[in-house]
Amino acid sequence: MMEMDLQSLATLFLVGLISTILVRTVLSRTSRPRLRLPPSPMALPVFGHLHLLGPSPHQAFHKLAARYGPLFYLRLGSVPHVVVSSPEIAKDFLRTHELAFSARPQSEAARQISYNFADFSFIPYGPYWKFMKKLIMSELFGSRMLDKFLAIRHDETQSFIKFLVNKSEARQEVHLSGELIRLTNNVISRMAISRRCSGNDDEAEEVKNLIMEIADLLAAFNIGEFVPLLKSFGSKGFDERVKDVHRRFDVIMEKVITEHEEARRKKEEIKGDGVKDILDMLLDIAEDENSEIRTSLQQARIQLL
Repeated sequence: MMEMDLQSLATLFLVGLISTILVRTVLSRTSRPRLRLPPSPMALPVFGHLHLLGPSPHQAFHKLAARYGPLFYLRLGSVPHVVVSSPEIAKDFLRTHELAFSARPQSEAARQISYNFADFSFIPYGPYWKFMKKLIMSELFGSRMLDKFLAIRHDETQSFIKFLVNKSEARQEVHLSGELIRLTNNVISRMAISRRCSGNDDEAEEVKNLIMEIADLLAAFNIGEFVPLLKSFGSKGFDERVKDVHRRFDVIMEKVITEHEEARRKKEEIKGDGVKDILDMLLDIAEDENSEIRTSLQQARIQLL
């Protein structure tokens, strides 16, 4: 008797779910004005064109472009997308109409990791975005700053060459691509926070692994963000990973900033001077009451990512 009741409930649930989907689909098509969209393949209810992507989305896009042209429309779950595969059309999107398409998709992983989209990569176009762009172009990528960090690049390159020579003399093989990544990480890390992030100590290894995890999470596919009906089923484990990575990142950055602030106080006490790293510049802006845009320590923290 109990089995019959469970089967009946399951059947009623499925019938209700399918009916709701069909009614919402019909109502959405009749209530919304018909838009002049680019060509598009046949879509499934709820899931849209997700079934067409497969394990290699870039290959799927290539096949769809060969059939539907260089500009076509896809609906991934409930999220509309326009796919561009022509340099000429891409130029219209990225240069001619840059402001209209300057924002990035705001995923839940990006929201949590970037302190509610405070990172330059995710903030919407506006005064803060323009201020950060000007700061980055002048202070980080300007010739003056590149010259200032020349000694760091030279030091790390010398260490890299010595490492290769030692391995060669010992007739040991070297995973060259991995070592080049290590070299790049160390240069960037020393420019940013005056310490290496690819070394032999546990903390350096934790920072490196954390950055890789953050990159994986930001690029990961989360079904709940495309199909809201499945959010409670497939997103719990993903959300827990995001929270864990955010917590670990917060702990490390808090330690780095605390150490930096202590070093800055000591430098002021002895009236010392030296090359400022990127974190020093961000802290200067956060402490400057006359700055064009006031920033917080939290914003300084996330810009390092």
